[in-house]
Amino acid sequence: MHRLLLLGCLWLLAALPVSGIFQRPTGTPAPLHLQYLLEPLHPTVHTQRGATATLPCVLRALPHNYRVKWSKVEPANYREHIIIITNGLYHKNYGPLSPRVHLRHSHRYDASLTITDVALEDEGRYRCQLVNGLEDESISLTLHLEGVVFPYQPSNGRYKFNYHEAKRACEQQDSRLATYQQLYKAWTEGLDWCNAGWILDGTVHYPIINSREPCGGRLLLPGVRTYGPRDKQKDRFDAFCFTSALQGRVYFIRGHLNFKEAGQACRNHGAAIAKVGQLYSAWKFSQLDRCDGGWLADGSVRYPITTPRERCGGLPDPGVRSFGFPSKEMRTYGTYCFVG
Repeated sequence: MHRLLLLGCLWLLAALPVSGIFQRPTGTPAPLHLQYLLEPLHPTVHTQRGATATLPCVLRALPHNYRVKWSKVEPANYREHIIIITNGLYHKNYGPLSPRVHLRHSHRYDASLTITDVALEDEGRYRCQLVNGLEDESISLTLHLEGVVFPYQPSNGRYKFNYHEAKRACEQQDSRLATYQQLYKAWTEGLDWCNAGWILDGTVHYPIINSREPCGGRLLLPGVRTYGPRDKQKDRFDAFCFTSALQGRVYFIRGHLNFKEAGQACRNHGAAIAKVGQLYSAWKFSQLDRCDGGWLADGSVRYPITTPRERCGGLPDPGVRSFGFPSKEMRTYGTYCFVG
């Protein structure tokens, strides 16, 4: 009897009219499987590192004794990690995102999640779940960071990283292992690289624009080619790293410096020698364009080109060019510095 009364109350609550600000636009009927949650108009939220982003989750009505649970799905292990739980009056934060998240709560139906100072690892799929003990329901949203993917290998050559070493190497260069979606987008924008590399979910791929013999042959169509999941401890490949906008500036110091002198020159200006990810970010987002090779923190020498020209490598496309890892005693190059 009590169960029938409760169901009747919930039916009446769902049938109550709501204010016009919570109604869906004309011509976009709510999906039948969602009784309380509104389907988001834009399931992907675009942002950059360092920004504030809000993932929308709005209720059309408030069931009795409900909770809203936000969680994030991690591509490396496909597990959901709880971020915040609220009952509309109180809330509790969980996990590493805890200091940077809060509920927007602009009205009593609003359970949207706001993330401040967005970090590279915040990219991914989030779930807003309504839990009311009878008919739980949820919506999924994607937080998408605008950024750039770059291939990375160490000074001792290609195919030296296992998965964990690749992950650590990207993080040391102010980036993180790219997701498949990020690598695929980079391929559509022109990334063409013959060496296979790890990505965040533990699979291995390489993106090809121009089919050629050393890269699977001329008969294979362009695409993101895959080796599938590999042994994270034993198998060794390069890495595909992803970085986003900088909270700082990269600039060049001219000179004939060895690696040690390059680092000191940056410190003399109150800066640090730039990391590879920082140089890619400055090239992508600040259109940094220099024809001068400069030392970077990993001991490599590179230079960013946004306007290709004959005397700057001669390649037809924009990009970050590399001189590899010359002897650190060589006094031939300037240095790229980063100040935050």
